[in-house]
Amino acid sequence: MIQTKEITYSNSEESFQGFFAWDDSIQGKRPLVLVSHAYLGKSPFDEEKAIQLAKMGYLGFALDMYGNGRRAASPEEGRILMGELNENRTLLLNRIQLAVQTAKDFELTDSNKIAAIGFCFGGKCVLDLARSGADIKGIATFHGVYDKPNMNHEGNIKSSVLIFHGWDDPLATPQQTIALAKELTERNADWNISAYGHTGHAFTNPQANSPETGMNYNKKTTYRSWRDLTSFLAEIFE
Repeated sequence: MIQTKEITYSNSEESFQGFFAWDDSIQGKRPLVLVSHAYLGKSPFDEEKAIQLAKMGYLGFALDMYGNGRRAASPEEGRILMGELNENRTLLLNRIQLAVQTAKDFELTDSNKIAAIGFCFGGKCVLDLARSGADIKGIATFHGVYDKPNMNHEGNIKSSVLIFHGWDDPLATPQQTIALAKELTERNADWNISAYGHTGHAFTNPQANSPETGMNYNKKTTYRSWRDLTSFLAEIFE
């Protein structure tokens, strides 16, 4: 049976709300997969992904990047909240590192088997985690954003990187996607980019219905990308 638990975790300045999900029919510790939210903040969508991961035998953890109970009530507010972290990538990295450490300390976590997935802005967050040299097994982004942080990360990227990319995504152009591939190659990452034709931004979000702006749900791409994530997680957690 799937169990869930909401927690509050904090640093010296802010508190954050996390959401764990696991299958209590499985005994002992299990691999952890963090879920990083899109620009509006942690939502039932992210919690449902954590539950899906629990049904696959993992410990799912929907994290919180904004803190202090902040959630966007509108796209405009979401852009403001996201912008605060886009303008301070060190703070962004610190917050996702805090989430990783919090989930790593949970009693059911196999600390040697950790991965993170992210959607939209959350994709940027988990990509920055990988860029930092985090010693985790892998990250995966769904319609993520690829701009590099203004930080001097050096050395190899340790985690495997899987990018699920809509080729028509206006927030991640073909040129930006190629630049990401070059960056990952230069840092000796184990990387793969799966690009989907006739697919824009927000393709996993059933509420996205704005094809004129390049943001539209795509059922087929959602299915294919989650199917491939399933294989990716099985591989990196072997």
